[in-house]
Amino acid sequence: MTRFPEFTMNRRELMASASACAAATVLPAAAMAQAASAGAADTPVLSTVSLTVNGTARELELDLRTTLLDALREHLDLTGTKKGCDHGQCGACTVMVNGRRINSCLTLAVLHQGDEVTTIEGLGTPDDLHPMQDAFVRHDGYQCGYCTPGQIVSAVAVLDEVKAGIPSHVTADLATAPEASNVELRERMSGNICRCGAYSNIAEAMAEVAGRPA
Repeated sequence: MTRFPEFTMNRRELMASASACAAATVLPAAAMAQAASAGAADTPVLSTVSLTVNGTARELELDLRTTLLDALREHLDLTGTKKGCDHGQCGACTVMVNGRRINSCLTLAVLHQGDEVTTIEGLGTPDDLHPMQDAFVRHDGYQCGYCTPGQIVSAVAVLDEVKAGIPSHVTADLATAPEASNVELRERMSGNICRCGAYSNIAEAMAEVAGRPA
C-alpha cells in the first residue's frame, strides 16, 4: 500500500524539479523572475548579457540556458575554444574569466554579467604569437590540435597561479611560494586531456616560458 497515494513523481519530473532548485540558488534574481513569468518550460527566456571578451565590450541577448562556451562559439564566432566532452572533464573549453581559468562548458553565460573573458583568440594572433603559443609551436606541443587552445589558455593561467603563490595539491610547503617545477606544472595541467599524448612536449613548452629547465 502506498503511504502517500496523492503524491507521485516520475524520474523526469524529479530531475526537472532538482534542476530548478539548483538554478534558483545561482541565477540572478532578475533572470529568475523573468523565467518564472515565461510560463511554459519550453519557452526560451532571453536575457541581455554584457561581457568584455578579449578586450572588447560585447552585449548579447541569450537564452538563460546558454553556456559561456556556446555564447562564445555560436554567438561571437570565437570557435578557437573547443567543445570536447561538454562535461568539464577534458579542458578543451578552457577560458580565463577575470584572470582565472574555468571550464566554459560548465557555466551559464548569464552568470558572467560584466566579467572579462579571455579566449585563445585574445592571447595572440598568427602574426603576433603569445610566448606560450610560440613555445607550443617550437616544442611540438600538439598533434591533432583539437585540445591545444584549451591547453595553451590553461598553461598561461597556470604560470600566473604559480606567480601569484597559489598552492596546488602537490605543493609541499604551504608557507612558501610554489615553484614552476615539473611536478607542479603537470599537477596543475592534469585537468587538460591530450588524447594524442603530447604531454611531455607541453611540459617543455611551459617550462621554457617559466624560465626553468625542461
